[in-house]
Amino acid sequence: MKRLMLAAAVALAAAPAFADEGMWTLDNLPVKQLSERYKFKPSKSWVEHVRLSSVRFNDGGSGAFVSPEGLLITNHHVALGQLQKVSTAERDFVKDGFYARTREAEMKCPDLEVNVLQSMANVTKRVLKAVDSSQPEKVQNEQRKGEMARIEKESMEKTGLRSDVVELYHGGEYWLYRFKKYTDLRLVMAPEMQTAFYGGDPDNFTFPRHDLDVAFFRAYEDGKPAPVKHWFKWSADGAKEGDLVFVTGHPGRTDRLKTLAELVIERDAVLPYLLKQYKRRVLALKAYALTGPEEDRRAKDRIFSFENTIKAFTGQLEGLQSQKLMAQKSAEEKALRDKTLGDKKLSARYGDVWEKLASTAVEYGRRHKEYLARQRMAGTKLPEFAATIVRYVAEVQKPNDKRYEEFRDSALESLNLRLFSPAPIYGDFEEAVLADALAFAKDELGESDPWVKAALDGKAPAKQAAALISGSKLSDAAVRKALVDGGVQAVEASTDPLIVWARAIDPHYRELRKWYEDNIQASRAIQGKRLASARFAVYGKGTYPDATFTLRLSYGKVAGYGEGTTLVPYKTNFGGMYARGAAFDYKPPFNVMPRVLEAQGKIDPATPLDFVSTNDIIGGNSGSPVLNRDAEYVGLIFDGNIQSLVWRYAFTDEQGRAIAVHSKGILESLKTIYGMKSLADELTAAPRL
Repeated sequence: MKRLMLAAAVALAAAPAFADEGMWTLDNLPVKQLSERYKFKPSKSWVEHVRLSSVRFNDGGSGAFVSPEGLLITNHHVALGQLQKVSTAERDFVKDGFYARTREAEMKCPDLEVNVLQSMANVTKRVLKAVDSSQPEKVQNEQRKGEMARIEKESMEKTGLRSDVVELYHGGEYWLYRFKKYTDLRLVMAPEMQTAFYGGDPDNFTFPRHDLDVAFFRAYEDGKPAPVKHWFKWSADGAKEGDLVFVTGHPGRTDRLKTLAELVIERDAVLPYLLKQYKRRVLALKAYALTGPEEDRRAKDRIFSFENTIKAFTGQLEGLQSQKLMAQKSAEEKALRDKTLGDKKLSARYGDVWEKLASTAVEYGRRHKEYLARQRMAGTKLPEFAATIVRYVAEVQKPNDKRYEEFRDSALESLNLRLFSPAPIYGDFEEAVLADALAFAKDELGESDPWVKAALDGKAPAKQAAALISGSKLSDAAVRKALVDGGVQAVEASTDPLIVWARAIDPHYRELRKWYEDNIQASRAIQGKRLASARFAVYGKGTYPDATFTLRLSYGKVAGYGEGTTLVPYKTNFGGMYARGAAFDYKPPFNVMPRVLEAQGKIDPATPLDFVSTNDIIGGNSGSPVLNRDAEYVGLIFDGNIQSLVWRYAFTDEQGRAIAVHSKGILESLKTIYGMKSLADELTAAPRL
């Protein structure tokens, strides 16, 4: 049934002019489409207000300011990592929720950073001017990255703002984005995980849903709530069927502009490998969680994250396995290619770009297992810290424009926040995850692989993991900082087993990264720029770039959809949640938490809880605000339905839907269920600045 739904969903994607499609950059909004379809034209002040009220959670996710006193809203599952870090065996804020009823009770987060986009500048000409197209691709790539580093450093030194050069259209454009950073974030409110993720994995990526997937933080400056001039006014009534609504957020990644050859490698090699890897991770984590209640608590957020990823990857893979989707992508590519080859000038400039990108895709497919295995150790903190420290002290000795991008001057503050975080680290958890990661690498790459040999050092995966983790002192943030402050000399002299291990595997990491940057990244950037130029020449700039975890705006309408022989309503309500729980005899994952059950007679059962819209979203949009024409806050994005998973590659609004928590449901929950009247009042109060 799922495959049939996906096939039906992609059928309409061949006619994007009739869909609410696009993750639009704010410099290139679809003004004509909005005006023609919805009689709405965003003003300059409207766009500025939306930009400065929207927030990026730097550890993955989106959010928004909703009061002039630095109050932020996002999803519970975006906040989950921070909730886990401030929890203990005695106080489990993931399970029980967190409720600060006074400013003094708001809890500081150990390593959270949020960004607000202050300005954008097109630096394409400067970046491309630094690239000598007569040179080999790897040299061009070095020139490109070097100029990006110089632009970021100049901007940061001039403005004091976080400065990122963002690549759009796969190399077609480069923009300098400047962000104001907040690093003093305090937790204000989050419900119980069971309430936020009601229905658990069975209901994930489905609709109807009954989730209160919400969390509140507050940004502080100089020890006081940060005064902000732009925030979204709360709509007490929220979204209604047929309403035009907007989503502003930071979608992580789409691949809609990739060539057919690149998608084939994604389908046949990359996604199957990643699914195998994540499924194994979940099994290892669940085995660890079964060893005790505290172990279950420690693993909960990682299991949630990985299961969510598995379901997303599964839907994406099924999309790529759809003959209709691949036929559509093939037709789109043929149309652009025919028009390019049919023009003598365009053909001479860009005619071979598809073959070059196809060759690159095959080359990546040849070593993708090695690359993915060596880049990250399955989310383990201590091994990643060790590897980061070894690279850190070596990279910062180089000129800024010659470093790995994560060690550029413009990135170090954010890196330090994570690397020197005081958040707790649990040795037994790290050992279990590392043992599984090493075993997986051994099984996939083989014992003779140079990286595997260096990583295992002749030991079985479990014994090596135990030796590395139990003997290390890197769980102490002060130890990590002392090593970085001591530089190369301190790191080379260290006898900490994880540092010794990281030194041993570092040459193999660097060899593969050099291969990737010289052969894969270089081709994707240089040939991607040529493909983008061909597309601009044929179609103009009437489209949007693939997602890059930068601020985008999508538009759509609140609407249900047809599925099979029935209709799916545009919203759910509290009455439906209680009824769903009762239908399952309140057995997990449909158990209703006590305080929510106690409020049953106090809440109007018709109060809306969740709703769906045709807005174009993807992972990274979690926590994004849903806004009406007046830029009022009407909902909180937290998911998409199963039909939306194919949106990574192609969009359709026939059945695919974005799912949001309703603003009225959030307000009612704060007042009636959780006794957070002061927080509800802050959301609806008149400005106090």
